[in-house]
Amino acid sequence: MATVRPPEHPESDPRVKAVFDDIRATRGTDFINNVWRYLAFDPVLLEQVWADIKTVMATASALDPKTKEMIYVAVSIANGCDYCTHSHTAAARAKGMTEAEYADLLRVVGTASRLNALLNGLHIPVDAAFDADAT
Repeated sequence: MATVRPPEHPESDPRVKAVFDDIRATRGTDFINNVWRYLAFDPVLLEQVWADIKTVMATASALDPKTKEMIYVAVSIANGCDYCTHSHTAAARAKGMTEAEYADLLRVVGTASRLNALLNGLHIPVDAAFDADAT
């Protein structure tokens, strides 16, 4: 259940309309998902979040788009964000993620989650070889 209501006519606000138009142009679709519709309750927040997402996820960089989406899925699972897990899994599939890659991704997430929990409980000191500040 949401903690805010989306505006009834979000694009009546020119700032929201500008962001929605940019989302449509960037993604090449008329679909505006619920994340953006609900964030439109605060146009400033909407602008900020879209700018961050566009910069990281929709701008060419050293990581290819499928890899970025797969990383987003892993982080979303670790953070317990059901919405992002679903939307970025769909995006990764649309960018070519195979079922075998998805299964591997889930194995990595599961393995890392288990070991992270154990290491957080044990507080094992980090080896100097892994510490960028070590001499």
